[in-house]
Amino acid sequence: MDLKLEVIVLPVSDVDRAKSFYETLGFRLDVDNTFSDDYRLVHFTPPGSACSIIFGKGMISAAPGSVQGLYLIVPDVEQARSELVGRGIKVSEIFHDAGGLLHHGHEGGDAVHDGDGQERLAGPHPDRTSYASYATFSDPDGNGWLLQEITHRQPGR
Repeated sequence: MDLKLEVIVLPVSDVDRAKSFYETLGFRLDVDNTFSDDYRLVHFTPPGSACSIIFGKGMISAAPGSVQGLYLIVPDVEQARSELVGRGIKVSEIFHDAGGLLHHGHEGGDAVHDGDGQERLAGPHPDRTSYASYATFSDPDGNGWLLQEITHRQPGR
């Protein structure tokens, strides 16, 4: 049986502001339908992705900005960050995890220690190892995105 993740619902407080942000980000607008005064659905797909996001009015009861850890996989984190910054998106500096495992909960930048003792170091991984270099950004409501550089996939992917 194939199970394909195709849509993630994002909670937002202002649909038009979120729509403008994701257009600026370069996501493709697939649908923007208003069904009633209480229900509107906006559907975007990141370039090259099989998974989309939807948000709108009357869709989800979760608090705006409560979705975290949304990964966007890129072949070159420096190029991706530069392109997003050029589009006016506020993106963290690139970082890597000295321990080799990423634990969520902190923005990038200089070394940061979390409760598990993981250390985040500024800049891409020195060996540019796949799965090891990151940058973060958030949408206007605070839904959290992570750019992750992957140039070589693990077997089976």
